[in-house]
Amino acid sequence: MPADGGIGAPTKRREDLRFLKGTGRYTDDLNRPGQAYVFFLRSNVAHGRINGIDTGAAAGMPGVVRIFTGADFEGVGGMPCGWQVTDKHGEPMQEPGHPILAQGKVRHVGDPIAAVVADTLDQARDAAEAIEVDIEDLPAVIDMKKAIEDGAPKVHDDLSSNLCYDWGFVEENKVAVEQAFKDAAHVTTLELVNNRLVANPMEPRVAIGDYDQAGDNSTLYTTSQNPHVIRLLMGAFVLGIPEHKLRVVAPDVGGGFGTKIFHYAEEAFCTFAAKALNRPVKWTSSRSEAFMSDAHGRDHVTKIELALDGDNNFTALRTETYANMGAYLSTFAPSVPTWLHGTLMAGNYKTPLIYVNVKAVFTNTVPVDAYRGAGRPEATYQLERVIDKAARELGVDPIALRRQNFVTEFPYATPVAVEYDTGDYVATMDKLEEMIDLAGFDKRAEESKKRGKLRGVGVNCYIEACGIAPSHLVGQLGARAGLYESATVRVNATGGLVVMTGSHSHGQGHETSFPQVVAEMIGIDASMVEIVHGDTANTPMGMGTYGSRSLAVGGSAMVRATEKIIAKAKKIAAHLLEAAEGDIELKDGQFSVAGTDKSVAWGDVTLAAYVPHNYPLEDIEPGLEETAFYDPNNFTYPAGAYACEVEVDPETGKVTIESFAAADDFGNVVNPMIVEGQVHGGLAQGIGQALLEGCVYDEDGQLLTGSYMDYAMPRAGDVPSFAVDHSCQTPCTHNPLGVKGCGEAGAIGSPPAVVNAVVDALQRAGKDVTHIDMPLSPSRVWAAMNQ
Repeated sequence: MPADGGIGAPTKRREDLRFLKGTGRYTDDLNRPGQAYVFFLRSNVAHGRINGIDTGAAAGMPGVVRIFTGADFEGVGGMPCGWQVTDKHGEPMQEPGHPILAQGKVRHVGDPIAAVVADTLDQARDAAEAIEVDIEDLPAVIDMKKAIEDGAPKVHDDLSSNLCYDWGFVEENKVAVEQAFKDAAHVTTLELVNNRLVANPMEPRVAIGDYDQAGDNSTLYTTSQNPHVIRLLMGAFVLGIPEHKLRVVAPDVGGGFGTKIFHYAEEAFCTFAAKALNRPVKWTSSRSEAFMSDAHGRDHVTKIELALDGDNNFTALRTETYANMGAYLSTFAPSVPTWLHGTLMAGNYKTPLIYVNVKAVFTNTVPVDAYRGAGRPEATYQLERVIDKAARELGVDPIALRRQNFVTEFPYATPVAVEYDTGDYVATMDKLEEMIDLAGFDKRAEESKKRGKLRGVGVNCYIEACGIAPSHLVGQLGARAGLYESATVRVNATGGLVVMTGSHSHGQGHETSFPQVVAEMIGIDASMVEIVHGDTANTPMGMGTYGSRSLAVGGSAMVRATEKIIAKAKKIAAHLLEAAEGDIELKDGQFSVAGTDKSVAWGDVTLAAYVPHNYPLEDIEPGLEETAFYDPNNFTYPAGAYACEVEVDPETGKVTIESFAAADDFGNVVNPMIVEGQVHGGLAQGIGQALLEGCVYDEDGQLLTGSYMDYAMPRAGDVPSFAVDHSCQTPCTHNPLGVKGCGEAGAIGSPPAVVNAVVDALQRAGKDVTHIDMPLSPSRVWAAMNQ
């Protein structure tokens, strides 16, 4: 058993003490002295030319401080894109401008046209209603395939077309892939949609700009997953503020799921307006506003083909995907359907030849970017659905077909440019089968039949790339930032530690799990370790939290910094014990001389570091503080096998999930309770996508699902009690903790498992249904059964 509070202990989350008591400190809880409020007037048409904006009447209304329009931002940088993709012809992607406030045209419903700053929010809102905007309606383009047809309305007049890029990967495989399909004994083809999603974290976005005229210093308080990246992007590329004059603070953040990674126009506006007015400016998004201003997720249309030989071995895979970028390029949008998607198309299988084509398209919709899993769910969904369809066409067991084609030898270099260092897909499938009682399925199906219901079971495997890395590689792939992480460990004279990290927590439990790592290394109680994050003024430069990188990258930086601390502390201990440094051992918070009973406590050594009355001054400086940067040399590769069992009501098409099992390999696990919670949350989101959630626009670009009245979120009654296991552990070989990441797994593996289960139920009932696009609403399922 792990030591109390150390690695492997299911320690309760210390941060929950404040969250559950309602004493968390969120951005909207902050109010600056004398602050004003901003309300954004947003476009109610998807595409239009702005012929005029009359703010005269609004400007004279009570409480109005100033009204800003796009004209106020001429000469100011637009919102930057943090990743450049080069297409299959070697040409850079088309990269349009993205102004803070609309200039010349509006390009989606929700595009901000003007911003009213007033003494109160109500005054700002009232004044916004008095602004008269002359917009000439232009034809909107919503459908991705129609958007790249000749003569389609252009979202950006200065671009040659609505095609952002046409990406082929791996291009040199293309001819061999085509030949493999010609030689195949069997080819399975499937066309599918990965539905557009709205992230909907518990806390909407908030931004507060503040300016100190005396020091010419700007501060932004914001709901961000990576405050250092926001400081870099906004300071260097938008507002031209030197980094040492710009502070970004992200306090408690109530969920992100990817949508709070990006730099948004509202953040830049509040920072700009605070300086222009010499007064703090605050914006809090409403939930309805979030639906049309936060980056959306997914939205792919794909044709996937799988080639097999006469023995049912996978020989080649080919996909063509249309990926929606929306009206503008969000911060990391170009990377999601390419390097975070195409590189995972091998899945858990030893398919020798793969070719992925992605056409990224501009449309008159909200920008699309990373959402929990970011590219990995899209890849897994395509792959696991086509494998299931192939098994049914071939008349073989879908689990047996997967097992036959599993990668079993590691390291394994895939044909899509990544190398899996460790894994055991057979073990996770074995564990899954142990959990789900397949032998008893027929009996359960018969019981369902007696109640007039159809029962089905679906399985799914997944692999994902986490801890996005390394900087030199992603730089070659188009990333415009490094992807390292940092940590500073400061030891106090009495032995307590403060760990300052560039990672950010927005629900992951960093304040609990990070101390477990440091405490284990030193042999002290985890309560002696405090974690500081979310403020660029007192944390080292870091890339934030997304892509399940917190422990694998941020935790590794902490390990390296703590190793430096221990190395220096051993020098001090050796001096105090009058021994050779090489003979000093650290265990359970005690430094001892090997082979003797001579020892000195951790607290005595740390006190000596700051009260150096007896100290090796000629060798080392007083104090005990170290910083480390960690740049990983590979991704980590969590993997797993999932199973879903459903009942379908043939009268209504309603799907009920009866059971769900998840067997995951996350490498070493620091806090199993937190890991289980992360998996539960991901499963709920994946089930939400599979059965309920879908963001829909009409042909004119009006958002039909603009609130919870029309956009269905999963509730407690929509999900079962999950059976979760993470006992199959193959530690990562290239980070010091052996961890792989767990935050996205559930959202990646669950959608295909649910869809596979529903198709299985219908086929067992004799229905000729091979696929239903998500979300599997009752009406869609009923229509498929009765086509």
